[in-house]
Amino acid sequence: MKKLLAFILAAALTLSLAACGGESADDVKSEGVMTHDEYIAAPLDSQVVVETYVQAKQSWWDNKATVYTQDKDGAYFLYNMACTEEDYAKLTKGTKIKVTGYKSEWSGEVEIIDATFEILDGNYVADALDVTSMLGTDGLIDHQNEFVAFKGMTVEASKDADGNDAAFLYNSDGSGEDGNDLYFKVSLNGETYTFVVESYLCDNTTEVYSAVKNLSIGDKIDLEGFLYWYNGVNPHITSVSAAK
Repeated sequence: MKKLLAFILAAALTLSLAACGGESADDVKSEGVMTHDEYIAAPLDSQVVVETYVQAKQSWWDNKATVYTQDKDGAYFLYNMACTEEDYAKLTKGTKIKVTGYKSEWSGEVEIIDATFEILDGNYVADALDVTSMLGTDGLIDHQNEFVAFKGMTVEASKDADGNDAAFLYNSDGSGEDGNDLYFKVSLNGETYTFVVESYLCDNTTEVYSAVKNLSIGDKIDLEGFLYWYNGVNPHITSVSAAK
């Protein structure tokens, strides 16, 4: 009876580990691969090697791909990574990759450039981290490039190319047209921030592009997107909905 009980307990433990330990197994780094903390500590222009998971693809051309990636500890923005069109098709959401490149910074955005990659076994899709309360704080940048959420934001007026109030602009100065990036302002607790729908990531056929074009000044909205940085916080928004 004791042997049977021990077997049952061992089987239950095995099943439990399989159910909740699969994600942990994917986080075991290969030899020579940095943790996210080691990546953050690495100096600019140094070579970095990370294992991470595709969260969204921004663009591909001339055998180069720009990709938003994340693991359970943080995010990595891969800019113009060497990638064939065939391999780009394989980089579906959640795909695990090993990336070797160089840590760089452009206008505050920390990214990996001149990179190569290989596809590994494993899958992970990040939930949006609510960073609403971090807006305006020094801690927000610790989540740079992560998939995040902003709740209860108010749409503020932007000035278009003619000086009129508008809920959004084509390009940052209103000089563009349908198909260009969409810029819009939102506020929280008296502070105003500029968010953008990056047209390479979400073009004018996507729901989020249409949603922003239908915003009105004063609307209360919830948003999700990637915490991109350009001379300060400049999130690349992928979802907009009425505030709950």
